Amino acid sequence: MNDLQTITQLTKSLGVSTRTLRYYERIGLLQSRRVEGYAYRVYDEEATARLKQIILLRKLRVPLKQIAQLLRDDGTVNAIELFMQNIDELDDEITSLSTIRDILQALVDKLRESASVRIGEHLLSDRKIMALMAPLNLNKFALKEADEKLNKLKDRDVRIVYLPPATVAAAYAQGTEPGPELETADIVDKFIAGSGLANVYPASRHYGFNNPDEPVHGEGHGYERYITIPDDMEVPAPLVKKRFVGGVYAAYTIPMGEWDAWLALHAWVVNSDRYDFRWYTIEGVSGWTCGWIEEHLNYWNWHASGESKVRNEDRQIDLLIPIQEKNA
Repeated sequence: MNDLQTITQLTKSLGVSTRTLRYYERIGLLQSRRVEGYAYRVYDEEATARLKQIILLRKLRVPLKQIAQLLRDDGTVNAIELFMQNIDELDDEITSLSTIRDILQALVDKLRESASVRIGEHLLSDRKIMALMAPLNLNKFALKEADEKLNKLKDRDVRIVYLPPATVAAAYAQGTEPGPELETADIVDKFIAGSGLANVYPASRHYGFNNPDEPVHGEGHGYERYITIPDDMEVPAPLVKKRFVGGVYAAYTIPMGEWDAWLALHAWVVNSDRYDFRWYTIEGVSGWTCGWIEEHLNYWNWHASGESKVRNEDRQIDLLIPIQEKNA
């Protein structure tokens, strides 16, 4: 039984977030189990090996959808086909990067020839430069979300946003099955339908966060959802009316499921010369992820079409870490 690991042990040993691990379980990539004598669900040696394989494939920029196909099919033919598709895409990016390098080198050479030349009047109208730029295909060069996630975020990747203070209807659940994310989503969906919120308050915003992030007394992690409402609106149980303080946040947009980007956004704040963490922004929530929230973008379209009908890759989430100016 020494090969069994809890979610905390496994995430620390392999360097992934608990949010990521739970998401892999939710979409069927990974499976934990109950064992007598353990308060929490645990992962055996097979599950650990499977997770290592998933992590390796993600580092190779293999999408989760392809990973699911690979894990379902033991045959090599399907794997070869999928990997060849990814190689073709990488070849396109390599070609585009090489073209961009040639353009930049040409610009450098021109600057060395005439240090006093004004760029707007000469360099960008040079025939040699324009000839180099002609084959550049920006569509092929578009970097994928996975590439941004797996590499260090740059300042241009992170938006600084202000979330206004708001009155919210809060739904909370804790447990392992079917999962607090699904339980709270069901509570909020029923409230929206019953209150006509989409018509009454179309400016409503939808947030969510772990609370707590780690299992407590074997009860599993908790999840809380906020849906903003008019100040004078009453909410039925089990919803609770609360006040969200808002403020300034570092924001990074991901497709549903790319939860490892939390680590990259955290690292960006740590390394920022201008910003620092702003702690304890949500009353009653503590821990090292205190105040980290997710905003479900374009939520009304999800709700209107039925969330189960929307593909994960079409759903966008803003990861949000509360920040403040350093020495503020």
